[in-house]
Amino acid sequence: ELGLTESLPYLDGPPSPLEFYREWVSPNKPCVIQNAIGHWPALKKWTLAYLREVVGPKVVSVAVTPNGYADAVFRDRFVMPEERQMPFMDFLDIVEKKVTSPNVFYVQKQCSNLTEEFPELVCDVQPDIPWMSEALGKKPDAVNFWLGEAAAVTSLHKDHYENLYCVISGEKHFLLHPPSDRPFIPYELYQPATYRVSEEGSFEIVDEKTADKVPWIPLDPLNPDLERYPDYAQAKPLQCTVKAGEMLYLPSLWFHHVQQSHGCIAVNYWYDMEYDLKYSYYQLLDCLTNAVKVL
Repeated sequence: ELGLTESLPYLDGPPSPLEFYREWVSPNKPCVIQNAIGHWPALKKWTLAYLREVVGPKVVSVAVTPNGYADAVFRDRFVMPEERQMPFMDFLDIVEKKVTSPNVFYVQKQCSNLTEEFPELVCDVQPDIPWMSEALGKKPDAVNFWLGEAAAVTSLHKDHYENLYCVISGEKHFLLHPPSDRPFIPYELYQPATYRVSEEGSFEIVDEKTADKVPWIPLDPLNPDLERYPDYAQAKPLQCTVKAGEMLYLPSLWFHHVQQSHGCIAVNYWYDMEYDLKYSYYQLLDCLTNAVKVL
């Protein structure tokens, strides 16, 4: 049933905690929620000029890549970005094209960087989403701040979190697959590596030699290689654009690929999933998919 959904439903306001849990979390169904964050000061205040004034010279973590793909398969490696420490105003100079660079820059550190690196901005949003916290009986594990260039792309993957993704300005473009599409989505094991800038200024890929191999999806859902991955033709992707002032509920274990408009600003809330029947179902589906490949 989930795989046959042609478009994401829209809610015209935040639901009650009980309604949200019954109608969306429990059945593991995504939706776009409007009029849920309109009271946030960030929607009016968070211009690049305001962020420059408030955060300014503070040194923050910025992901830098030569191609816009961080945490993605490149050739025969799973390559993570260079995590560069730089003044936030220098990063904004690149986003605003006051300084040109051949590389792609993205504030996207996913370790509750809003509260850890940008605490001066928390008062413009919320430390949690009250109706979600009540529905799940817990606070978020992480609250993340996202700002980057249009060339920054998040490769297809899944997370073990219930995710509320709130767009402050610009647009985010999501391509989604339900967990039931797992048999059609390829995974392979890759040597983990990291981008590093050489003395000449070019990027090189350096293996993380002591790390275990990483299972990741090599397929680009926007341009799938169906000769190599013919099963993907049976998958049923959903696409949606989340605009400023809107919130996407992205359920745990849903596959997602993300693009954005240039300079898009967003905040997301990660709530740990319940390792219940849904998780057991997915693990079974994953094991059966891998077993069929061996036959």
